[in-house]
Amino acid sequence: MNIAVLVKQVPDTYSERKLSAADHTLDRESADAVLDEINERAVEEALLIKEAQGGEVTVVCMGPDRATDAIRKALSMGADKAVHLSDEALHGTDAPATAKALAKVIGTVEGVDLVIAGNEATDGRSGAVPAMVAEVLGWPQLTFARKVATDGSSVKVERETDAGILTVESGLPAVVSVTEKINEPRYPSFKGIMAAKKKPVSALSLADAGIDASEVGLAGAGSQVVESAPKPPKSGGVKVTDEGEGGVGVAEFLAGEKLL
Repeated sequence: MNIAVLVKQVPDTYSERKLSAADHTLDRESADAVLDEINERAVEEALLIKEAQGGEVTVVCMGPDRATDAIRKALSMGADKAVHLSDEALHGTDAPATAKALAKVIGTVEGVDLVIAGNEATDGRSGAVPAMVAEVLGWPQLTFARKVATDGSSVKVERETDAGILTVESGLPAVVSVTEKINEPRYPSFKGIMAAKKKPVSALSLADAGIDASEVGLAGAGSQVVESAPKPPKSGGVKVTDEGEGGVGVAEFLAGEKLL
């Protein structure tokens, strides 16, 4: 099977994250950048399928030049090759345009049977891009999977929702998004890290992928942030001194906050 895995480099959740003062988009230079954790699980699932079925795993990434670090992390885990869409005109691209661009890139990878992605990234958290990619490709979508099984011609997943667990099945090709319950990603070995340096990474511009610059970027986004302000610092809170009436004081405070 030939599997494409969508990965994204995101700001480390332990870093301070900021918006740009100029256009209120994410200031990616202000924080350390890492491969999104849910994408590691998507890569792991692709590798497990490859180990069982044979085939090839291709990492597909859209992002700035430094996203190469995230790509190399996925390659060091065991992916075979990567395609990196990087262009200054992509800055500020919204979710629908991102899905269209990723679908174009997937189209440049020969013989893709299955696309695997994380259900949502920790920066945007739209949780919609995998489904949008499936819609653009015209492929079945099996989202929020906590278990994936495939025989090479069809794919079956256990889909977790607030209402319960559903078993969903479709023919291939298809798009699957996975949740954090899908697996525990492997740690790259030293051999894998060294091998990743020699694995092919195809760098594509918008023109290379057949994408018109007017279809992406901040100017073409369906929504924009027009104003932003830093989160205010936490206040000192309210201290209730217990001199025999502490319980009453706590209850009055909670009632005043409409928590009782």
